[in-house]
Amino acid sequence: MERFEHHIFTALCSINILISCLLFSKITREQRDPYMDELFHVPQAQKYCEGKFHEWDPMITTLPGLYLASVGLIKPVVWLSDLKGKIVCSTAMLRFINLLFNTGNLYIIYLIISRLHPKSQFAARRMLSSLTLSTFPVLYFYTFLYYTDAGSTFFTLFMYLMALYGSHKTAALLGICAILFRQTNIIWVAFCAGTVVAQKLDESWRTELSKKRDEKSLSQVPLTISGSMRVIRFLLDFVRTANNIKYVVLSTWPYIVLAAGFLFFIVLNNGIVVGDRSSHEACLNFPQIFYFLSFTLIFSLPTSLSYQRVVKFFQSLRKQPLTYLILMIIFLVLIWKFTFVHKYLLADNRHYPFYVWKRIFQRQDLVRFLLIPGYVFAMWNFLDTLKHKSLFWYLAFCVCLVLATIPQKLLEFRYFILPYLLYRIHLPLPSLLRLMLEFGLYTVVNAAALYIFLYKTFKWPDSNDAQRFMW
Repeated sequence: MERFEHHIFTALCSINILISCLLFSKITREQRDPYMDELFHVPQAQKYCEGKFHEWDPMITTLPGLYLASVGLIKPVVWLSDLKGKIVCSTAMLRFINLLFNTGNLYIIYLIISRLHPKSQFAARRMLSSLTLSTFPVLYFYTFLYYTDAGSTFFTLFMYLMALYGSHKTAALLGICAILFRQTNIIWVAFCAGTVVAQKLDESWRTELSKKRDEKSLSQVPLTISGSMRVIRFLLDFVRTANNIKYVVLSTWPYIVLAAGFLFFIVLNNGIVVGDRSSHEACLNFPQIFYFLSFTLIFSLPTSLSYQRVVKFFQSLRKQPLTYLILMIIFLVLIWKFTFVHKYLLADNRHYPFYVWKRIFQRQDLVRFLLIPGYVFAMWNFLDTLKHKSLFWYLAFCVCLVLATIPQKLLEFRYFILPYLLYRIHLPLPSLLRLMLEFGLYTVVNAAALYIFLYKTFKWPDSNDAQRFMW
C-alpha cells in the first residue's frame, strides 16, 4: 500500500513539475528582465556568482540565504560546463532555483501531513492536500520570480518536519538556513521549540488531571477567568519545578543556542533588518492579525467552513453575548488606535493589497469598524478548526502567529504564507470533495493571477516600462 502511494505521489510530483515548467517558460519569455524586487535580488546573486561576496546592495533588507543557495546550486553547473558564470546566472536560471524549491515544498508538505495524519486510509487525501498546498496562490506565484518566499518556506517547513521527528539539532541547523532567507523566521524556530515545551506541558497536565481524576482534556478548559487562572497556576507550578526546567533546556538547547546567536546578530547589527531600514520599521499594527484571519478564512473556505460550523457560531454567540460584545469593543479600540498604513500600500499600484485598501478600507472611514463582526467570526472559525490540538500547542502557535503578523507595518500577503500553511496542515484531513473544491479554488486564483500578470500590463506616466500586477 505504501509503495503504491509512493508511486502515485511521484506521478503527481512529475505532473506538477511539468506544468510548472511550462508556466515558467511562458512567464520568462514575457518578462525576461528582472521585475520589482528582482531588480535588487538578481544583480546581488550575479555578484555572488562572480565570487564578489564582499559587495552588498544596501537596499536589500534580508540576509544572503537566497544568493548563497543559488550559487551552491549553480556553480556546479558552471564547473561541469563551458558556460560562463554570467550566462548561467541569468535571470531565468536564478528564477529556476525557486522552481526547485517549489518541488521541495510539495514533498516536504507531503511528509509533514503524513507525519501528522498517518492513517493509511487517508492516502488519497494526504496526497491531494499536499499537491493543493504546494500550489497555494501567493506562494505559487512567487515560484516563477526570483524572490525569497519559496526558499524561506522550504527551509522553515523542513525545520518543522525535523522537529516533528525529534531531530532538533538538524531542525536548528535548518532554522539557520531559514533565517538566512528571512530574519523573521526566528519566530518559527521559536515555534518548533514551543512544540517541544507544549508536549512536556501536556504530559504534566495529564498527570495532574489523573491525580485529581479530572476527565477534561486540555482542549476543554473553559475560556473563562477561572479557566485562565487554572492554566496560569499550572504554568507557575511547572516553572518552579527544577526537573521540568532541566527537561525543557535539555530538549530545546539547539534552539536556545540558535536564539542566542540571533540575539547576538541583532545587537551587532543594531536591529533585525539589514540594509535599508527606512521602509521596514516595526510597530504594533494590531489589525494585521485581523487581516490575516480574514485572508485565512477566504482561502480555507472549502475545507474549514460548513453549515454546521456557522450554526455552532451563532449558538455560541447566543450563549455568550457579553463575551462577544467585550471582544468587539476590544477589536474596535485596537483598530481605532493601532491602525498603521505603510507608504508602499498607498503608492504602489502594482500590488493587489493596494486595491484592497483603496476600494475597501479607504472608501469610507467607517468600513474598517463595520468589518469587526467579520473579524470576530474569522477568529472564532480559526480557533474552532484547531480545537482538536492541545491547549499548550494552541498557545505556542497563537503567540508565534501574533509575533509574525502584528509588528509588520506593511499589509503584504507574502507575510501570511508560512502562518497560513502551518495552520492548514494541522487541520483534520478534509473529505476528497472538499479537497477538490480547495484545489479548484487555488487553480482558479492561480490562473487569474498569472493571466493578469502576463496580459494585463499598464504603464506609468513617467516610464515606458510595462508594469504588471502581482500579489
